[in-house]
Amino acid sequence: MKKKDKMKMKISLSAKITCILFFTCSLIYLVSVIIGCRIYDRSIYEYYDETVYNAAEIVAGYFKEGELERYAKAAYDYNHGKVDHSFLEKIVEEDRYKEVLSMIYSMNGAIQANDIYVTVIDIDVLNNFTEKAYAEKTWKPMYYIMDSYSDDEKNFKLGDSGYITKKYINEVIDSYNNRKRYEGCYVSKGIFGYNMTALLPVIENDKVTAFIGVEMPMYTLEMYKRNFVIRISVITAIVAIISLLFTNLLVEKSIISPVKILSYEALEFVNNNTKISEKLNDIKTGDEIQTLSESLYSLEVNINEYINNLQRVTAEKERIGAELNVATQIQADMLPRIFPPFPEKKEFDLYATMDPAKEVGGDFYDFFLIDNDHIGLVMADVSGKGVPAALFMVVAKTLIKNRALMGGGPGEVLAYVNDQLCEGNDAELFVTVWFAILEISSGKGIAANAGHEHPILKRKDGKYELVLYKHSMAVATIEGLKFKEHTFELYPGDSLFVYTDGVPEACNEKNEFFGSDRLLDALNKDPDVSPKELLSNVKEALDDFVAGADQFDDITMMGINYFGTQV
Repeated sequence: MKKKDKMKMKISLSAKITCILFFTCSLIYLVSVIIGCRIYDRSIYEYYDETVYNAAEIVAGYFKEGELERYAKAAYDYNHGKVDHSFLEKIVEEDRYKEVLSMIYSMNGAIQANDIYVTVIDIDVLNNFTEKAYAEKTWKPMYYIMDSYSDDEKNFKLGDSGYITKKYINEVIDSYNNRKRYEGCYVSKGIFGYNMTALLPVIENDKVTAFIGVEMPMYTLEMYKRNFVIRISVITAIVAIISLLFTNLLVEKSIISPVKILSYEALEFVNNNTKISEKLNDIKTGDEIQTLSESLYSLEVNINEYINNLQRVTAEKERIGAELNVATQIQADMLPRIFPPFPEKKEFDLYATMDPAKEVGGDFYDFFLIDNDHIGLVMADVSGKGVPAALFMVVAKTLIKNRALMGGGPGEVLAYVNDQLCEGNDAELFVTVWFAILEISSGKGIAANAGHEHPILKRKDGKYELVLYKHSMAVATIEGLKFKEHTFELYPGDSLFVYTDGVPEACNEKNEFFGSDRLLDALNKDPDVSPKELLSNVKEALDDFVAGADQFDDITMMGINYFGTQV
């Protein structure tokens, strides 16, 4: 997908905030309607609850003392076969029974109830509820005393039995046992809507004599609830829309417009060569957006300054880099690089390399003919790195060679060089040196070691081994130093390997050193090869060991195979 297409798919901040505000207002609208309906439902339920229970208590007052207990016993005895139906008919024909039933009918009409009835509960049958009996409608724990239902065909007579809705069985049992009314009403849904029933226990002689039930239709709740929902929905929607428009206008002015300016000016800064606009200073919102605008303006100014400085530094770095490249080439040219160096000399084969850790380094090697039968061999390492070490190296190399060509042993040469380098050595640099003079015809040599690594020697048909002896101090440490000389002799077939500390101290990513043991293993991997191949083997072993870790020190090596005059 192209960048232009991606830009088109972005949704503006204004649209996002509008969507968020719309969603928030919609959520508030829904929550308000739901809470309002619940409050309304609760108030209507409380009203109906109070109405039906008040009616039940009034009906209970219609009965004189002992009357309700007598009627309840007759209904109970009839359902248990103790009296026949004629006994009940005599009670129904009594004037007092008719009077009370008439008053109940009047109450029914006055409160517009569905039904008002008086029953006695057979607690034994109630406690023996079974799903099967309930389904077959053979479980009927309620015996009617009076019923004011408007339909005579469905009206229960004295002694008729009926069932209790299953979900309210436990409430009725609890009401019977504790001799107190159920806290709340029994709500059911019929073909004409919801009904609310109060079942009030009548207590006589500290026992429940009967229950008075009042069932009222809740059409008022349904009708008024519908109207209430419509009104509250309209009002809440109007308030939500007004709030949305006002909030959106406020957010547009105080947030979106300043943010658009910030976005536009930041994009202009990127696309138009870091052009700084003063419009950022015109944002005065007095909040975090103004702080952001001021910070962005300051950032653009600082970026421009940084870019200008970076351009200057880059140009300077390129200039220095070019000069360092020249210096690297000059340093490389100062070291002998033509091999074999003395083709006419068949008595030995020699090869050397130097890999600086930086563009220029402090290590150096050298070899030169002092006369037709003597060759000088130098391996040295200047303290420090970079340009200072390279400059010190140039001076040291020149002094060593020039003084050696004038004659004298290695100790005498190094003593002279030491005194020369100590003069004006404010940087306190020093150089470790292994310097040897080898008589080509005989293989006899004299060496001086000024704090340098031990040389490694291989005899004919043998292995490379370290040649250990006591070092002298490094050159340029203290003026007036004397350097101890050591004699050695190479026989035909012998080989000599000298190096700087960059070889054994090469470090891998685990901060492990290459060490002398690995160096000897690399040399003895193929000990009889030419010096060039020998140095290549060591370099390959070093590269495998460091495995890409940074090189922290110069790596310099020299190998000599001595053949003698027999060649």
